[in-house]
Amino acid sequence: MSLQVMFFDVDGTLADTERDGHRVAFNQAFSEAGLDWDWSVPLYGDLLSVTGGKERIRYFLRKYMPEFVPPGDDLDDFIADLHRRKTSHYLKLLQQGEIPLRPGVARLLHEARREGIRLGIATTTTPANVEMLLRTTLGPDSLDWFEVIAAGDIVPEKKPAPDIFQYALQEMDVDAENCLVFEDSENGLASSMGAGCRTLVTVNEYTRNQDFSGAWAVLEHLGEPGRPAKCLQGVPIGSGIVTVQALKNAW
Repeated sequence: MSLQVMFFDVDGTLADTERDGHRVAFNQAFSEAGLDWDWSVPLYGDLLSVTGGKERIRYFLRKYMPEFVPPGDDLDDFIADLHRRKTSHYLKLLQQGEIPLRPGVARLLHEARREGIRLGIATTTTPANVEMLLRTTLGPDSLDWFEVIAAGDIVPEKKPAPDIFQYALQEMDVDAENCLVFEDSENGLASSMGAGCRTLVTVNEYTRNQDFSGAWAVLEHLGEPGRPAKCLQGVPIGSGIVTVQALKNAW
């Protein structure tokens, strides 16, 4: 058993995309569609209990607007149209450079490549969102760094179901015991653990108080020189700066 593969979640893990990215884009889509809905920061925190954008809209309607009747009476089409609008607005935010990577992410990815660690992505966000984030933060060639980009509706059940990680493991033909997953949420941890993968969690504003029982380690972020990350739970990694060697030492 050894560290051979790193799998990364995207939203909240690679970048703090939720509060100032997806939430803003949802509100722009609602306005564009003539809806007076506003997803505030606290409300969006509740909606994040559901993974997947279309699923999140459905949850919002069921919980907060049960009497809402969509135009044309076709809820699936209505939600799909809203989600397409939202994705368009979100991609524009990415193109404008509004969403940087979290501390230590770019550094660790570059180091992993130098050390021969295989890379993959497993996320519930759409492929277009993943591709634009990578291109705008790491350059156009960064898509080729990852052997598999498992995203969106590629599997039947989204996180916390283990499907997305099981798919990624199969595509890369690797055993779960040789993989380390980077996640930020309770749902993500449940998904990766369900697939048998060791998981390192980096919390954010929305997920800091969630239950991360079973995580290998829980940190503030991945750390940078001069900006070490505090270990909140589990195995201490290095001196607050997550490196490939520190991961191997703690493995």
